[in-house]
Amino acid sequence: MKQSFLYTFIFLFGIIVPQHIYAQEINPSPSKDNNDTVENPMDELGNVSDAFQENFFEGLKQKAIENYELALSALNKAEKAANTEENKAVVYFEMGKNHVFLKEYDLAEINFNKVLKSQGDKLDVLEQFYDLYYQQKEYEKSIPLVKKLVEFDEDYKEDLANLYTLTKKYDEALKQLDDLDETWGESDIRNALRAQIYRATGNTEGAIENLEGKIDKNPKSEREYLNLIYLYSEQGNTEKAFETAKNLLKNNPKSEIVHLALYKFYLDDGNATEAINSMKTVFASEDIDKETKYKVLADFIQFVNSNPDYEAELTRVVEQFSVENGRVYEKIGDYYAAKNRKEDALKAYEKGIVINPDNFNLLKNTILLQIDFQKYEAAAKLSSEGLEIFPAQPLLYLLNGVANNGLNLSDNAIESLEMGLDFLMEDPKMEHDFYNQLSLAYSQKGDAKKAKTYSDKAANLKMPN
Repeated sequence: MKQSFLYTFIFLFGIIVPQHIYAQEINPSPSKDNNDTVENPMDELGNVSDAFQENFFEGLKQKAIENYELALSALNKAEKAANTEENKAVVYFEMGKNHVFLKEYDLAEINFNKVLKSQGDKLDVLEQFYDLYYQQKEYEKSIPLVKKLVEFDEDYKEDLANLYTLTKKYDEALKQLDDLDETWGESDIRNALRAQIYRATGNTEGAIENLEGKIDKNPKSEREYLNLIYLYSEQGNTEKAFETAKNLLKNNPKSEIVHLALYKFYLDDGNATEAINSMKTVFASEDIDKETKYKVLADFIQFVNSNPDYEAELTRVVEQFSVENGRVYEKIGDYYAAKNRKEDALKAYEKGIVINPDNFNLLKNTILLQIDFQKYEAAAKLSSEGLEIFPAQPLLYLLNGVANNGLNLSDNAIESLEMGLDFLMEDPKMEHDFYNQLSLAYSQKGDAKKAKTYSDKAANLKMPN
């Protein structure tokens, strides 16, 4: 039962890397707002010529439909028609954004600098500039911009800490993080970033001293204990991690999240009774999300699989485990199915599919076992309901055909099977099953000629090796 404690804390914290490092992989824009559009760009421009207005709005229109080169052409004309520095600045700003879309980053930078030189530090321009540098991973250039952005929005202080980390200015990053914690209180993202810095510098001992100092100041600080447990576990010092978890429970007996660590320690220590008690605390907690509970349940099932004497306890936990979908019953069903206890598996699956009818894997397993136990009426009904949710799944048409053949409802079987063939994509084995079921349906109907046609098709199929 020994398992990586890192796994516990990956799902415990939900995130191990700072927000913008993660966002960089998903969305390279770190801005707080989307400034790609200008709602009323003419509002503050004063009197403008018709030529300026016509070309400026043409530029916006072309950008909106992603014709960036045409947009720049129109904006160049607008620039020539502009009669004030303010008008030109608005044009340069739009030009810069179009150059970004065209990945002409040097030209974008020139235009944004023109705006700042003319109009001073404007929030929307600084944000676009920051986006530009961040996309190019120009983190050093981003820092002075973000320092200016902090004056508009203090949320950018977290970005600054992130940028210090990316540029390996670790002392400045840690100072920034400490200042933020003191002002705003702690956050998981900042704690993760701090841990990343300690790992990068190899200063795990410094991280531990930092956390121990915080715990001394606030012995009831649940989060600091959890971070310390994580660091000890990362060092491989399971004994100290376990001791820290027990200290947290001693100083904060109402802590529920600590049991995410404790149940694993108890399992590794061979203390099944305390491990189960900790798991029950996790399952009953309103502060721990469902996904995390499912992962704990998976560990519990794995434990029971090796220690079958606790199966009754597993059943009781499942009965007490309040869930909003059927995944818990799916896991229990899988456990019974692996032990070839099909009847118990089917009972679990049927409970789960009532709660979670759009879980295809659960649906498939339930119908297969219903057919295995010749519960054809239930299988026909469930597969029909499933087809309303998954109308393009050929397996459901096949299972519906099998169930209707079992009920001697040949016409229903033929209708379902023939429709399912339209959705079949190069699966010779399933195609073989379709033809066999069609042959059976026509045979039951008394149409020997069609029955033979389909049995011949099945026989003539080339099956993969």
